[in-house]
Amino acid sequence: MKQYNVGIVGATGMVGQRFVSLLADHPWFNVALLSASANSAGKTYRDAVAGRWAMPSPLPEKFADMVVKDAADIDSAKHLDFVFCAISLDKAQTKALEEAYARAEIPVVSNNSAHRSTPDVPMLIPEVNADHVDIITSQRRRLGTKRGFIAVKPNCSIQSYVPALTPLLDFGVEQVVACTYQAISGAGKTFDTWPEMVDNVIPFISGEEQKSEQEPLKVWGRIEGDVIVPIDKPDITTQCIRVPVTDGHLAAVFVRFAKKPSIETIKQRWAEFKGVPQQLNLPSAPRQFLNYFEEENRPQTRLDRDLESGMAVSIGRLREDTIYDYKFVCLSHNTLRGAAGGGVLMAELLAAKGYFDR
Repeated sequence: MKQYNVGIVGATGMVGQRFVSLLADHPWFNVALLSASANSAGKTYRDAVAGRWAMPSPLPEKFADMVVKDAADIDSAKHLDFVFCAISLDKAQTKALEEAYARAEIPVVSNNSAHRSTPDVPMLIPEVNADHVDIITSQRRRLGTKRGFIAVKPNCSIQSYVPALTPLLDFGVEQVVACTYQAISGAGKTFDTWPEMVDNVIPFISGEEQKSEQEPLKVWGRIEGDVIVPIDKPDITTQCIRVPVTDGHLAAVFVRFAKKPSIETIKQRWAEFKGVPQQLNLPSAPRQFLNYFEEENRPQTRLDRDLESGMAVSIGRLREDTIYDYKFVCLSHNTLRGAAGGGVLMAELLAAKGYFDR
């Protein structure tokens, strides 16, 4: 496979650190640039993350002495094939910065929310809606670019229940209730930096419920002309709760169908579900994307979040409900499948489809 020189914009934050860890030995992607805010620019990466390296594995030595560039210095990235973006700015600033990279003919694979609602920006869970990459042609036409574009990953909160519901959509998923129990790393925190979360639950995450209810509709949407049109159904309502775990978002899901399938059929659909990443054998793709546990007390966050290097989805406790048709629980790793790992898999898909080629 072709090798690509890539940059990580926002390399010092928690998701940026996860990108650094994942890409240290990637077979396709060579990290040639680390950039961050002006506060970190000019420092070695070791010094820029000193005292706040949050990954379980040590900082990769190959990046320790790399000098961090200013994320606003787009010229420093013009030699790259594309960049991953995990910069922590407000929405308007992020939107402007990502579009500036794209207009400078530098494709952007974004972990941020700023462009998720932009109609010609694909929001990808690669196993679910890989066909949405086709909208990039329209986006390039709008931007006036030959290579530059933006592709984004969805919110980490939907990465467990959207994949679980996808193989069941043809049964007419009409209504979904999802309560998510979300790790503190989703806020870029550890217990050292957020001691208030120890022995505590906070029943509010700003903006999360709106994202969790709206983003699946675009992911399941269809391309019409030059835009992605979200689907109208199902009706989705969510509650998003911060819980005292380091990594892993668990969801309790209730679902009503137009044509109710059997439990056996649902489990079979989950077991057999594969997407384009599995068909293409992409480096970061889990071999078994959806994994059902028959044990009554699984999946568990600490036991199961790292399944298939944190890129698989775990499901359990499927049973009939007294109000809805069925209920179940599902789990995904929020900074792997839900953030940097999902971004790397999305980039692998785009690379395999030729979108980074010059």
